[in-house]
Amino acid sequence: MPKDSVIGQAQKRREDKRFTTGKGRYTDDIVLKNQTYAAFARSEVAHGAIRGVDTSAAESMPGVLAVFTGADFVEVGGNPAGWLIHSRDGTPMTEPKRPVLAHGKVRHVGDAYAAVIAETAEQARDAAEAISADIEELPAIVNMAEAVANSDNRVHDEVPSNVCFDWGWIEDNRAATDAAIKSAAHVTTLELKNNRLSPNPMEPRCSIGDYDTGTDDYTLYTTSQNPHLTRLLLSAFVMGIPEHKLRVVAPDVGGGFGSKIYHYGEEALVLAAAKRLGRPVKWTSSRTEAFVTDAHGRDHVTKIELATDEEGHFLAVRTETMANLGAYLSNFATATPTFLHGTLMAGNYTVPNVYVNVKGVFTNTVPVDAYRGAGRPEATFSLERVIDKCARELGMDPIALRRKNYIKPDQFPYTTPVALEYDTGNYDAVMDRLEEMADLGGFEARRAESEKAGKLRGIGIASYIEACGIAPSNLVGVLGGRVGLYDAATVRVNPTGNVLVMVGAHSHGQGHETTFPQIVAERLGIDPAMIEIVHGDTARIPFGMGTYGSRSLAVCGSAVVKATEKIIDKAKKIAGHMMEAGDGEVDFEDGVFSLRGTNKNVPWGDVALKAYIPHDFPLEMIEPGLEETAFYDPANFTFPAGAYACEVEVDPATGKVDVVSFAAADDFGNVINPQIVEGQVHGGLAQGVGQALLEHAVYDGEGQFLSGSYMDYTMPRAYDVPSFRVDHSVLTPCTHNPLGVKGCGEAGAIGSPPAVVNAVIDALHRAGKTGVTHIDMPLTPSRVWSAIHES
Repeated sequence: MPKDSVIGQAQKRREDKRFTTGKGRYTDDIVLKNQTYAAFARSEVAHGAIRGVDTSAAESMPGVLAVFTGADFVEVGGNPAGWLIHSRDGTPMTEPKRPVLAHGKVRHVGDAYAAVIAETAEQARDAAEAISADIEELPAIVNMAEAVANSDNRVHDEVPSNVCFDWGWIEDNRAATDAAIKSAAHVTTLELKNNRLSPNPMEPRCSIGDYDTGTDDYTLYTTSQNPHLTRLLLSAFVMGIPEHKLRVVAPDVGGGFGSKIYHYGEEALVLAAAKRLGRPVKWTSSRTEAFVTDAHGRDHVTKIELATDEEGHFLAVRTETMANLGAYLSNFATATPTFLHGTLMAGNYTVPNVYVNVKGVFTNTVPVDAYRGAGRPEATFSLERVIDKCARELGMDPIALRRKNYIKPDQFPYTTPVALEYDTGNYDAVMDRLEEMADLGGFEARRAESEKAGKLRGIGIASYIEACGIAPSNLVGVLGGRVGLYDAATVRVNPTGNVLVMVGAHSHGQGHETTFPQIVAERLGIDPAMIEIVHGDTARIPFGMGTYGSRSLAVCGSAVVKATEKIIDKAKKIAGHMMEAGDGEVDFEDGVFSLRGTNKNVPWGDVALKAYIPHDFPLEMIEPGLEETAFYDPANFTFPAGAYACEVEVDPATGKVDVVSFAAADDFGNVINPQIVEGQVHGGLAQGVGQALLEHAVYDGEGQFLSGSYMDYTMPRAYDVPSFRVDHSVLTPCTHNPLGVKGCGEAGAIGSPPAVVNAVIDALHRAGKTGVTHIDMPLTPSRVWSAIHES
C-alpha cells in the first residue's frame, strides 16, 4: 500500500473542469461533414390502426432527402427484452415485436410511424408535420385492471391478452406464506400505487448515424449508458449489421437515470438512413419528444400484507402487484418488476415467509423500464409503508418494530426466503447512527414550534436494502437473463510510466474519471494524475456491460483491480530481470520494486520504460510491453443498506408539505471517494423527494399524456429539498469483491420516498387525523388537503 493512501480521499472530480467550463463534448455537439438531420412523425392517438401514410407532400418540400415509414423496416428484427420471464404456470412471457417504426398499428402517443431526413433540422421537422397518416383510432387501453380483465381489446393483436407474464416468487413459498397469514395474530393490509415517473435527464437523447461507403463500416454516436449492449442489439437482433463493422460511441452523456441504458428505434433509423444517403444523419430529441418516448419508470399498483405475532415479530409478507410495461417491452422491462423487485421483498428483516406475485401488463402508454433504483424503490416503498402502518395498529414505536425484526450481525451470511444471500450488514448500528443524526430527542420541541406557526410536524423513518452490482452471470442466466453481467478493463502502461485504463462501464455523472484512477494509483503507488480513463467507445474499450444498478465500482472497479494486479505481476518479472533475480524475490510498494533481503530497487518508471525496450529480455519468459485485460463476473450481488429519517411540516390550510429536515445513514461498504458518494446520495434523495411530493407522469382515459412539459410535470427545485445530512461511517465491507465496496448511486432514491410519506402520515396522526392511513404519491397539496378534510 502507498504510504499516503488515495483510497478514501475526497478528491475533486477531474471531469468537472470541462463540464463547468462548457468544454464537455456531448452527442449533439458533434457535427460531421455533410451531416443531415432526422425528424419523426409521431402518433397523436394512443391506439390506432394505420390505414395509410401519405408522404408525398413531405417528399416535395425543400431540403428533404428521404422519407421512411414502418414499411421500410418490416423485414428487420425487433428490439428484444433482455430477460425471459416465466409465469407461475411455467409458460414463457409473451414477447411481441417492437419495431423501428410503427407498422400496422400505433400503440402510444408519441409512437413514431415515419421519419424525414433533410438538409437542416428545421426542414426535417416541417416535412414531418406534412406527412398525412390515415389512422383509425381504437379504444385506448390505459387502466391496468381493465387491461387484465378485457382480452378482447389488446395492445398487440398477435398475443392472447394484455398480460405479458403472471410471475410468482417463490412459487414453493406460496402455500406456507398463505398459511402463515391465515393463522397470524395480526395482519396489516395496505393498497398503494407507485407513481409513474418521467426520467428527465438534463441532456435529451441524441443519435448520429454515419456510414463509410468505402469500408462498409457504420458508426453510431449516441447518448448511451451501455454502448456495447447497443451495438450487440443492433447487430444481432435489429439491423443485422456485422458487429465488427459497427462502432458505437457514447461521448459525454448528461445523465441517464436508467433511461439511456436501452436501445431505441431512433438509433436504428439514423444508421439505416446514413447508409441509404451516404451521409451522416443526426436526430436530437426535443424535451416534448422525451416525455413521450424516453422509457418511463415505476407505475406499480400493489396490495401488500404483513403478518405478525402478538409481539410484533414478522411472520409473512405477501404482495400482489400489477406492473405497467407500457406499449412495448423495453430492454430491462421484464426484469425490473420481477427479479429486481420481488427478490427484495424481505427487506432488512428476518421474515420467514414471503410470496410475491407480479402481473406485467401491456397498456397504450410509453414503455416502462428501470429508473434510478429499478424495482428496489418499489419493493422498499411497499414494505416500509406497511411496516409503519403495522406499527400504528400494534401501538408500537416504528423504530422499535423494525429493530425487533432486523437481521442481526451474527446471522450473516443470511439467506432470505426470496433467494438472496446477504453477505454482511449491521442494520442496528446504522439505525443507531441515524437516531444520533436525526436528534429524535429534540423532535417534540421542534413539533411545538411548528404548532405555534400553525403547521403540523411529523417524522418518518424508513430502512432499505438493495441488491447491486448486477450480478452473477450464472445466476441471471438461470433466471432468464439473456446477457452476461460481468465487466471488463484494460490497463495499458505507456513507456513513460503513465497509464491508460479502458473500461466497459460508462460514466454519465458517476465520476469514474476520478475514482478509477484512485483505485489504480493505490495499487501502483503513483500519482492519480498519471492515469487516464477511457470509456464509451466500443472501438477502444473491452466488451463491458455499461453503467446501471450501482454496478460500476463493484463490478468494473473489480475488473480494474484484477487487470492492475496482472500488470504488477508482469512488472515484477521485468524488475526481477533488471535486478538479476526471479520475480518471486521481488516486492512492490509505493511505486518501487525491491529485491527482498537487499538494497537493490528499481522505480516504477524504469520498469515501464524497460517493458518497451526489451533488448535483453528472455523472450521465452517475458513478452515486451505492459498491458493487461481482465474480466470480472461477481460471485454475488452487493447489498448496500441504510436508514433514513425525514421531518416534514404540513400546512393544514393548504395541504402543502415542506421537507424541513432529512438525515440519511448508509452502509456502502468501503468508500473510494467520500465526496462523490455524498453527491450521489444527495442526488438520489432529491429524486426520491421529487417522487414522493411532486412528480407524476399522468395519462387520461384516452391515453393522452397530460404531463408532457415542465408546466405540467413538476420537477424538484432547490427550495423543495432541505440541506441533507448524510453519513456512511457505519460500514461492513462486501466480502466477495476485492474492493469491499457495495455501491451508492441509487440508495437515496430508494429509501427516501417511504420516509417522506411516513413523515406526512405521522404529522396527520399526531394532529388527530388517525383515519388517514395512506396517501398515494405524489403527496400534492390537493391530495393532502383532501385527506385531512375527508378523514
